[in-house]
Amino acid sequence: MAGRWIETWEPEDETFWREKGERVARRNLWFSVLSEHIGFSIWTLWSVMVLFMGPEYGIDPAGKFFLISTATLVGALVRVPYTFAVARFGGRNWTVFSAVSLLVPTLAAFWVMEPGTSYATFVAVAALTGIGGGNFASSMTNINAFFPLRKKGWALGLNAGGGNVGVPVVQLIGLLVIGTLGASHPRIVLGVYIPLIVLSAVCAALYMDNLRPVKNDTGAALEAVRDPHTWLMSVLYIGTFGSFIGYSFAFGLVLQTQFGRTPLQAASLTFIGPLLGSLIRPVGGRLADRYGGARITLATFAAMAAATGVVIHASGNASLPVFLTGFTALFVLTGLGNGSTYKMIPGIFHAKALARGLDAEAAAAHGRRLSGAAMGLIGAVGALGGLAINLAFRQSFQAAGTGTAAFWSFLAFYGVCFTLTWAVYLRRPAPVPTRAQLGYAEV
Repeated sequence: MAGRWIETWEPEDETFWREKGERVARRNLWFSVLSEHIGFSIWTLWSVMVLFMGPEYGIDPAGKFFLISTATLVGALVRVPYTFAVARFGGRNWTVFSAVSLLVPTLAAFWVMEPGTSYATFVAVAALTGIGGGNFASSMTNINAFFPLRKKGWALGLNAGGGNVGVPVVQLIGLLVIGTLGASHPRIVLGVYIPLIVLSAVCAALYMDNLRPVKNDTGAALEAVRDPHTWLMSVLYIGTFGSFIGYSFAFGLVLQTQFGRTPLQAASLTFIGPLLGSLIRPVGGRLADRYGGARITLATFAAMAAATGVVIHASGNASLPVFLTGFTALFVLTGLGNGSTYKMIPGIFHAKALARGLDAEAAAAHGRRLSGAAMGLIGAVGALGGLAINLAFRQSFQAAGTGTAAFWSFLAFYGVCFTLTWAVYLRRPAPVPTRAQLGYAEV
């Protein structure tokens, strides 16, 4: 894959952006969204497959939670190497490769998805689907390099939101299959995705570009690892994206296990929250562009804590309507928070460069350099939050038969995230550039 290489890329130059950059960046964005969308669908595939696994499979709820936890774990871990692959191989080239690689877990699941397959085999195949989680890291790192700082909130929010929609889409396809043919035809879901994977790879090859100026920078990676803001933002991203992906995997199983829903009843509800959370993510980015990522993130964690309180009340009283209301609100809020937290990352490093006395152009370059290195690590740690959520559910259901204890732990964590956001980024002068520094009038 020799690919198409763009030798010069200067998105902060307004003339360059207006005459050439914006058109090229938007084209790459749309096809990045397509590839990431398919990646999310494959990563969360087992949130759907477990709905097809009736008593004849011989797997209890704890075993099913472990299956989806395995996929979550692998998806989190591969985000780190996927982040650096963009600079090593080129954004276009890596998108093609990462898209084609999704055929491996999809075909493997197609082969083994039937009663009588050993549990160890299911665990291994579920682990393979984790590579779909890596697509997010490489896609976000790639799109981050294409857009100027003043557009990153919108671009990264749209890229991530479009990718996140892959979660409810695969769940809707599962609902369609279960609703029309019953729960004994999981291979149809898998068969739908095989041509879609090929399509996303072909589109990436034909319409995307590689950026020559994007280089792997070991120094930047080490600097990002040593910077405390990388780890602080990782904690906040656990609270937003970790919640989104963890709840997306677990929602259907919670409905089946705690509220006794059938596969069809569970499938008819599971897609709603992830869909709303995905669609609203770009709104979180837009709001962060306008009002500041820290403000939107703080408000989001306060609201998430309130919604979790509603869910705890409903869980304790076995009220499904109230439970669904609170859980859906949680999904929406995680989507808003996903957009606002990711917007904060480049802004933090840009502001620190300005504080060191760098001029606007040098500060923008420094911000891109460090934020690109930090995003993969933050995304990986954030995804591990999804693993923690599924393991918490597994333990809660094993110990008490409900998810109430797990929700109490989530409420406590949202309180920690709220406090960190306020104490570090709002209580005292935050390392986030003002709109005046970015060339805008203050709002």
